[in-house]
Amino acid sequence: MKRLLLTRAAMAAALAAALAVSGCQGTGVRSSREGKHTIHVLAVKNPQMETLKQYTQKYFTARTGITVDYTLLPENETRSRMNTEFARQAGRYDVASVSAYEVPIYSRKHYLAPLDSYEKKDKAFDQRDIFPSLIRAVTGADGKIYAEPFYGEGSFLMYRKDLFRKTGLTMPRDPTWKQVASLAAKIDGTDGASGICLRGLPGWGQNLAPINTVVNTFGGAWYDMRWNAKLTSPEFTKAIQFYVGLVRKYGEPGAARSGVLDILADFTQGKCAMMYDASSLATSIEADGSGVKGKVGYVPAPHEETRRAGWLWTWAWGVENASKKKDAAWKFISWASSKEYQAQIGNTLGWSEAPSGSRQSLYANPNYQRAAAAWYRQEYAAVKNSADPRNPGVEPRPYQGISFVGIPQFADLGTKVSAQISAAIAGKKSVRAALRISQKLAQDAVAGYRH
Repeated sequence: MKRLLLTRAAMAAALAAALAVSGCQGTGVRSSREGKHTIHVLAVKNPQMETLKQYTQKYFTARTGITVDYTLLPENETRSRMNTEFARQAGRYDVASVSAYEVPIYSRKHYLAPLDSYEKKDKAFDQRDIFPSLIRAVTGADGKIYAEPFYGEGSFLMYRKDLFRKTGLTMPRDPTWKQVASLAAKIDGTDGASGICLRGLPGWGQNLAPINTVVNTFGGAWYDMRWNAKLTSPEFTKAIQFYVGLVRKYGEPGAARSGVLDILADFTQGKCAMMYDASSLATSIEADGSGVKGKVGYVPAPHEETRRAGWLWTWAWGVENASKKKDAAWKFISWASSKEYQAQIGNTLGWSEAPSGSRQSLYANPNYQRAAAAWYRQEYAAVKNSADPRNPGVEPRPYQGISFVGIPQFADLGTKVSAQISAAIAGKKSVRAALRISQKLAQDAVAGYRH
């Protein structure tokens, strides 16, 4: 939220500069003045990307002579356009912001160009500095790297140290979900705060993000190795019953309608004793104006049957296979995902604004340590020690992903299943009834996978 406020203040100037440089309005439409030194970038419209766009002319184009034409769209629109354009392979976009979800899918379909040869030649890029967990997330089944992380995040449990002291409770250093539930029951209602705030809003990127980490650590999986759906298995059922029961008993009012921004607002306003969510939210929690700044503790994502839990996410830069400007595209990526860019933003806007969660060296930087003193150690651990995207749970599975199922059908399937679970959170149906419907949806979605 702090980043968003900072970005809005400069948007008018940034837009004028971008129009002057690119000769268009970020629609992806070619300008007659464009040539071999212009690349086209499709990216999700969020504060980090808007900041990148704002400083591209100053820190990249002025040095390389390469103009960047950005198309920034809301996440769902970005994915829709990316799916269409990359399937055509017409080369309309040279670079796109792909997530941990798209990489395994796009790499199998040969939508993305492998980047191994570029990063190996570019010694200044320092590939070894990127978190190994993120490298695994952007590596295809063939072992090649198909994207470079721009920023990343894990997940952790945030709790109000002042409320815990007031109630005489102690947060374990590495809590289990059962311990979290016990703490939520004891602290619920203290100073009017809910015991815990959790996402309930439907969406595969909303409530299913935390729910899938609970499923994984409770021993569940969406499919077995033969692509048989397992949403009514004892492990999956137990995980959903636990999550729904926890948020219904001790969660925020209207939890079924609460997404990530809603629970963040509740937490910063002092309405939650605990919150389990993305590590990237710490910037807003510790920002000036937050009602809980300096009062929050951070511990690893709760686990149960596994040694570790939590999700892993990244927005990374991939190159369309059909691009005719791969060399220029790599120059852009090697800058946008570099230590140099982190320093440029840190020195310009403040080090808490530098894109984090991607490079390990940032966490050894005294400037970042001072700016992010309250959370940088826990953020580092959340990304480094997240669950393995290829094996995040107890049982083997035929898909990649921690907070999602790495198949093309999941965007639609996950959204439908998330709506069923949200209905259970709202008390409109039982967990078992929601999962019976979800089981059939999951089975039908992969009918073509089974022989």
